Amino acid sequence: MDQTTADRGNERRRGRLADRLGLSLHQSVLERRIRKLMQLYSLEKTHRPEDWLMAVAHARGAKVVMRPNGVNTAFVAPPPDIFPNEELVVAICALHRMDEPQCLRLAAQLISRGAVSVKRLILVARRERTDRVLGELARQAIKVEPAHQIWQQIAAAFPQRNALRSPVAHWQRLAWPVMAGRRANAKRWVLVR
Repeated sequence: MDQTTADRGNERRRGRLADRLGLSLHQSVLERRIRKLMQLYSLEKTHRPEDWLMAVAHARGAKVVMRPNGVNTAFVAPPPDIFPNEELVVAICALHRMDEPQCLRLAAQLISRGAVSVKRLILVARRERTDRVLGELARQAIKVEPAHQIWQQIAAAFPQRNALRSPVAHWQRLAWPVMAGRRANAKRWVLVR
């Protein structure tokens, strides 16, 4: 069985993020744009937008999550003026993505390091209907760093509505432990940047 067939089988078992959260999908303008960008800035041996988005995030310095085969150094990502970080974050958090919660860490890392314009991010998230996912990520990030300005603004823009069927991500997925000396217990946690 080739890798592509195995990936398709895994996709069927995993399902979409929307399925796990109990939310409906919509026709995404951004998704069509990503498909076009994937043709212009192709990544060898991938047809999955999730892999392409991860490669773009890696090219922009977000490397908290890596595939087993590592970073493709030959990949040339679209520049931020063609595919802004705000659209990258929203695309990673899109409901029609495969349900891979670890990939949400890449979006959180870009937000935590301040690589996005909050105003533009909120606008794109509303248009693409990822407000519930980003709002929940913001509430989890604030548990780690309550004074983080960007996460506060996102949480304020997307207040919690009715509960989702399943949690988006636990706050520990968005943070690193800071150990006290060489002890096993974390002294505190900080957001991954």
